Amino acid sequence: MKFISTRGNKESITASKAIIKGIAEDGGLYVPSKFPNFRDELKELCKLDYCQLTFYILRNFLSDFTDEELKYCINSAYRSTFSTEEITPITKIDKDYFLELYHGPTLAFKDIALSLMPYLLEVAINKNNLDKDILILTATSGDTGKAALEGFKNLDRIKISVFFPEDGVSDIQKLQMKTQEGKNVFVCGIKGNFDDAQSGVKNIFSNLAFNKYLNENGYLLSSANSINIGRLIPQIIYYFYSYFKLYNKNEINLFDKVNYVVPSGNFGNILAGYYAKEMGLPINKLICASNENKVLYDFFETGQYDINRDLVLTTSPSMDILISSNLERLLFESCNRDSKMINALYKSLYNNGFYKISNLMKDNLKSFCSYYASEDDVNKSIKHVFENYNYLIDTHTAVAYSALQEYKSSTQDKSKSIILSTASPYKFSTDVLNAIGYKVNDENYFNSIDKLSIITKTAIPNPINDLKGKKIIHNSTYEKNDLELSIKNFLEI
Repeated sequence: MKFISTRGNKESITASKAIIKGIAEDGGLYVPSKFPNFRDELKELCKLDYCQLTFYILRNFLSDFTDEELKYCINSAYRSTFSTEEITPITKIDKDYFLELYHGPTLAFKDIALSLMPYLLEVAINKNNLDKDILILTATSGDTGKAALEGFKNLDRIKISVFFPEDGVSDIQKLQMKTQEGKNVFVCGIKGNFDDAQSGVKNIFSNLAFNKYLNENGYLLSSANSINIGRLIPQIIYYFYSYFKLYNKNEINLFDKVNYVVPSGNFGNILAGYYAKEMGLPINKLICASNENKVLYDFFETGQYDINRDLVLTTSPSMDILISSNLERLLFESCNRDSKMINALYKSLYNNGFYKISNLMKDNLKSFCSYYASEDDVNKSIKHVFENYNYLIDTHTAVAYSALQEYKSSTQDKSKSIILSTASPYKFSTDVLNAIGYKVNDENYFNSIDKLSIITKTAIPNPINDLKGKKIIHNSTYEKNDLELSIKNFLEI
C-alpha cells in the first residue's frame, strides 16, 4: 500500500514515510492509494478481539511494517493502558448504543489512535534510518493535546510541542496539559482560537525557510493531528469492532446496515467511518453532529463551505472549529480524486473564505447527513439521558444524541444507531452538573468533580483523581503569530 497527496503530488510514498512527514510537501493530506475491502471476510473478522482486529486492518495499510513491528506497536499501545480489556466497550441505552471511546489514559477518544501512533512513528524512524530527530507539532481544541503528550512523552528521538487556545478549552483539559510531565514535551497557550492554532501549525509546515532552519539544527517536522494518516487509520478499527459487538450480542444480523452518529469538529473521526464504509462495513448513514459552530451542517445542507462567521465558544470546546481539516480527504474521494479540483476549492477557501462543490460531488456524499445542536439541546440531552436511563454523557456526546433524535424524528429510520461517545463526562463536570439541574458557581473545578460523583453515584476516573495536587509545569503563552519563536525557545536553537 502506498499513499498519495490530495493536492496532486504524483509521488506515492510508503506508510512509514507518510507517518513521518504528516503532511505532504504540496500542502495536501496523504490518503491510501486504494481501500482494501473486507466485506467477504466479515464473518471471520467478528471473532477477533480488539488487538487482533487492529493487527489485521493495519497490516493492509501499513504494508512496509513487518508483522513483528505491528504487534510490538499494538501491544505497547493497548495491553495495559486502558481501564477496560475491551478498549472500546459499547452500552445499550433504550434502542440506541453508545460506543465508549474514553477509557484510555486521558479519557478521550483521541487515546485510541494516540496510544498507537507514537510507536508507529518510533518504528518508522528506525525503518527509514533517519539522521534527524522528529519534532511533533500539534494544535488542539482540547483532547488531542493531552492524548498526544501522554502518548509521546519520554520517547527517544521525538519531541512534541502542543498549542492550545488559551480561552478555548475546558479547565480540566487545560490542567491536563499544563501538568504534563516528560523530558521531551512543551505546552503553549496561544492568544487566539483553535483555527488560529491549527493555521499556525500548517503555516510552519509550509514555511520552507523555517523547515530548513530546523533541519540544520537536527529536526524534521511531523504532526500528531488527524491530518497525519498514522492518526486516522487506527480510528477505522473501532467502527468494525463496534459493528461486530452488536452482531455477537445478536442485536443485528451480519450485513445489516447501521447508522453511526459522530460529534464532529475537525472531521477525522467521522472520516474514519467513511473509510470503514468504503472497506465494506455495512453502514447506512454517517450522521455528522455539529454544535452551534455549524459550518459542517451548512456544508452538507447547501454544498457550500463558508468560514465567514464568528467562532462560538460552547460547552463542547473540542468541536469549536471552523476549518475542518479532514474534510479535504472526503472531498478528494467525492470528486473522484481530482487533485486539480481540490487545489481550486482550497484556493477559494484561502482567498475568499468559502468554496462551493459541484452537484456531482454533492451526490457522492449521500452517505452523510448532518444535524446541529444548540446549547439548550445539549443540556436537555444530558438531563434526559441521565434522568431516564441513569447514564451520564458529556457535552460532545450530547450533541450527537440530540442529532440522532432529530434524525429519527425526521426520517423514521428504524436502523440500529451507534453514537460515538467521545469523552468522559468528568472532563466537563461543571457543564454536566449544570445540565442535570445543579447550578455550579464554584471556581474550584475539583469541587464540581466531587459533586458530580456524589450526585450521580458514579466513580471519578483515576486520571482525573490523579490531577489533584499535580504541579503546573507549563505556563507559556504566545501571540498567535509567534509560534515559530515558541519552538525556537523550546528547542533552545
